[in-house]
Amino acid sequence: MFTLAEVASLNDIQPTYRILKPWWDVFMDYLAVVMLMVAIFAGTMQLTKDQVVCLPVLQSAVNADLQPSSLGSAKASNVVPEAKTTYFQDKDTEATRTVSFDRASVVTTDIPQSKTSFPPLQSSTVSQEDTKEQKDPLGRKTNLDYQQYVFINQMCYHLALPWYSKYFPYLALIHTIILMVSSNFWFKYPKTCSKIEHFVSILGKCFESPWTTKALSETACEDSEENKQRLTGAQSLPKHVSTSSDEGSPSASTPMINKTGFKFSAEKPVIEVPSMTILDKKDGEQAKALFEKVRKFRAHVEDSDLIYKLYVVQTVIKTVKFIFILCYTANFVNEISFEHRCTPKVEHLTGYQEFECTHNMAYMLKKLLISYISLICVYGFVCLYTLFWLFRLPLKEYSFEKVREESSFSDIPDVKNDFAFLLHMVDQYDQLYSKRFGVFLSEVSENKLREISLNHEWTFEKLRQHVSRNAQDKQELHLFMLSGVPDAVFDLTDLDVLKLELIPEAKIPAKISQMTNLQELHLYHCPAKVEQTAFSFLRDHLRCLHVKFTDVAEIPAWVYLLKNLRELYLIGNLNSENNKMIGLESLRELRHLKILYVKSNLTKIPSNITDVAPHLTKLVIHNDGTKLFVLNSLKKMMNVAELELQNCELERIPHAIFSLTNLQELDLKSNSIRTIEEVISFQHLKRLTCLKLWHNKIVSIPPSITHVKNLESLYLSNNKLESLPAAVFSLQKLRCLDVSYNSIAVIPIEIGLLQNLQHLHITGNKVDLVPKQLFKCTKLRTLCLGQNCITTIPEKIGQLLQLTHLELKGNCLDRLPGALGQCRLLRKSGLIVEDHLFDTLPSEVKDALNQDTNIPFANGI
Repeated sequence: MFTLAEVASLNDIQPTYRILKPWWDVFMDYLAVVMLMVAIFAGTMQLTKDQVVCLPVLQSAVNADLQPSSLGSAKASNVVPEAKTTYFQDKDTEATRTVSFDRASVVTTDIPQSKTSFPPLQSSTVSQEDTKEQKDPLGRKTNLDYQQYVFINQMCYHLALPWYSKYFPYLALIHTIILMVSSNFWFKYPKTCSKIEHFVSILGKCFESPWTTKALSETACEDSEENKQRLTGAQSLPKHVSTSSDEGSPSASTPMINKTGFKFSAEKPVIEVPSMTILDKKDGEQAKALFEKVRKFRAHVEDSDLIYKLYVVQTVIKTVKFIFILCYTANFVNEISFEHRCTPKVEHLTGYQEFECTHNMAYMLKKLLISYISLICVYGFVCLYTLFWLFRLPLKEYSFEKVREESSFSDIPDVKNDFAFLLHMVDQYDQLYSKRFGVFLSEVSENKLREISLNHEWTFEKLRQHVSRNAQDKQELHLFMLSGVPDAVFDLTDLDVLKLELIPEAKIPAKISQMTNLQELHLYHCPAKVEQTAFSFLRDHLRCLHVKFTDVAEIPAWVYLLKNLRELYLIGNLNSENNKMIGLESLRELRHLKILYVKSNLTKIPSNITDVAPHLTKLVIHNDGTKLFVLNSLKKMMNVAELELQNCELERIPHAIFSLTNLQELDLKSNSIRTIEEVISFQHLKRLTCLKLWHNKIVSIPPSITHVKNLESLYLSNNKLESLPAAVFSLQKLRCLDVSYNSIAVIPIEIGLLQNLQHLHITGNKVDLVPKQLFKCTKLRTLCLGQNCITTIPEKIGQLLQLTHLELKGNCLDRLPGALGQCRLLRKSGLIVEDHLFDTLPSEVKDALNQDTNIPFANGI
C-alpha cells in the first residue's frame, strides 16, 4: 500500500518554479491534496472495515414444490412441535434434501432418490433444557451455520452493492492523480521544461543582481531631483543650454542625446547613494552576462507559443475532467444506501432465495462522496476561472508600459508569445519580478552599465599610455571595439586626433569642449551621437572628419552641419534603395569644405557635391571597380584644382574634365583607358601641371601631348607602352617622368632635352643601353633603372651632382662605374644594387658612399 506522501509527490515542483504558480494553481494544488486524502482515507476504510451483513428473508424462504412421502400424512400427528422435518425435491437432479430445523442445526444431505420415497428421520425425545430454551423469546432462527453466513455476505457484497460503492475510493484516487499530473505537466514536458528552467534561472539572477538595485535607485534619485526642480523652478536650466547661436543647429531627426528624454545625461546632476555609486567589477561582468543571456533567451522564446498552448491544453483537460466526474458521480450518490435486497440464486446451498443485507460503510462513503463532489465543484469553478483569464486577456503580448512610466528606462520593449505569457504568470506571483526583469531588457540600462564598467577599466592613466605620434607629428588616440567612449578621453586636452572604430554606442558629451587642440576626428563604423553643447564645439573647431560606414544611413546627421569643416572623407556604400539612388544628404552647410574624398561604388557623380562646388579645391572619387557612367556634375566644379577618379572602369578620358579650367592635377589611376587621343584637349587647361595615367592599358602616347606645355609631372607606369615618342621630350617644364613597368626597349636620345628633369623612373622595362644624353639632365635627383637589361653604366653618370637615389638592381651589370664617387649627395642607402656589385667599387668611392648620413643635407648641396 502506498502512502499519502508518495502520491502527493506527483504534485511537487521545484521550489524555484513557484513564481510561475498563480493563486488558482496553488489553490487547485491544495484542493488536489485534500481530494487525495479523501480518496486514500476512503480506500483505507474500505479495505479494513467494509463489509456486508445479510440475513435470509423467512417469509419467502421456501418457494419450491413440497414433495411429501407416502407416510407423511399418517404420522404427522406424532411429530414433536419443537422440531419438524420438511422434504425438498430438486426437480432438476431428482434428489431429495432433508432439512431439519433444530438447535443442533443439522446440515441437510442430498441422497439420490428413486421413485420410492423414504420417510423422514424424526426426533423421538426432547430434553428438558431444550423445552426451557424454547420458551425464551430469542427471535427467529435460520439454522444457517457460520460458513453459510460468510458465503452469503461475500456473494451479496458483489451482487447487491452498486459498483460505485465498491470502487469509489479507487476512482477518486485515479481522478485526483490525473488532475495532479495535468496541473504540472508543463513543468515536466521536455520542450517547455528547459525554457521554464532557463527563464526562472535568469529571472532569479536579474532579481538579485546588484545592477538592478543600482539602476532602480538611480531612477528614484533622478525622479526626486526632477520633482525638486519642478518645485523650485528652472533657475539652473541656462547652465545646461548651449550658448551658441541657432545657426546650423541640428534638426529633430539629428542623432543627438536629448537631455529631457535620456536620463543619464553627462550634464544632468544625478543624486547617487554613496554605497551604490561603485559597482563591483565582478558584479558588472555578471550583469553584462545577464544582458546577453536575456537577449538570447528572448530571441529563442519569442519565436514560439508552445508554453502558452500547453498550459491552455492542460487547463482544458482539467475542466473536461471536472465535468465528466461531476456528471457521472452525481447520478450515483443516491445509490449508496445502508439496506440492500440480495437474491444470490444459491437456494440449493442455503435453502433461502432472498436475503436482507446492510452495508456498514454506506453512511461514511456517502459523506466522503459528497465531500469529494464538493471539492470537485470548487476545483472545476477554479478551472473555469482560469480559462476565463486565459482567453480574456491577450497573454501572448506583454507591455512594460507601467514600468516605463515609473522608471527612466523608456526604451524597454514589449514582448510576445511564450516570453509574454511567462511574464504574465510571474505578475500573478509578484509584479516586482517583471519590473526588475525589465531593467535587463532596456538598451539604456545596458549602455549605462557598459559606461560604468568602461570608465572603471579605461582610466586617464591607461588612456595616456595609448596616445601616440602619427606621421604628421600629431598626438593621436585610437580606440577600437569598446562598448563606448570612456569619460577620461575628454580629459586629454592636448589631443590632436581622435579615432573611434567599431564603437556602436559612442556618445560625445559636452566635456569634449575641453579638448581645444582637437581638429581631426575619425569615426569608423561608429555612428556617434553628440549632445547639443558638444555639437556646437565640433561645429566651430573640427577641421577634418573621416567617416567609414557600411550603409549611408550610418552617417550621423550632424556631420552635414559642421560649417567650419575643411576636409571630409567618406568611405562606404553611398547607394540606397537597391542602388537606384544616392542617399547622401545635402552638403550645403559645409561652407568651408576644401577636400572631399569619397570611396564608394558610385555609378554617377552625386549631385549633392555641387553644393560645395564654389569652395571645393580637391575631389577624390575612389570606386571599388564599379563603372562610373555619369560625370556631368563635374562641369560645375569650376574651382577644383585636384581631381582623382580611381578604379572607376573608365575607358577614355571624360570630356567633363576639360571644363575644369582651374585643374592643376588629374589622377586617373587604375582604370581601363586604352587610348589618350583626347589629351590634346588638355591644352585648354592652362594650369594643369600633373597628369597621372598610371595603372591603365595605354599602348601609345599621341604626339599631341606636346600641346600640354605646362605639364611638370607625367605618370605612365604600369601600362603597355613600347616606346616613348619625341613629343614627350618637348615638354620643357617636365620635372618628373615615370614610365616604369612597361615594355620600353630604348630610351630616346631626345631625353637630354629635359633640362628640368629631376625624377626619372624606367624600372621594369626592356632597356639594354643607357644613352649618354641622359646625363645632360644634370638636375636629376632620382634615377630608377632597375629590372632592365642594362649591361654597363657610362662614366658620365658622375655629372649628376644632385643625384640622391640610384636604382640599378636587377640588370646585367658586372661592375659599377667609379664615377659614382663624383655624385656627392649619393649615399649607400640611396644606392640600390646587388652587394657584389657594390664591392667592385674602388675603396675611396665606397668610403665616400659610406659617409655618415647625419651630415646636414645642405652641406652636401
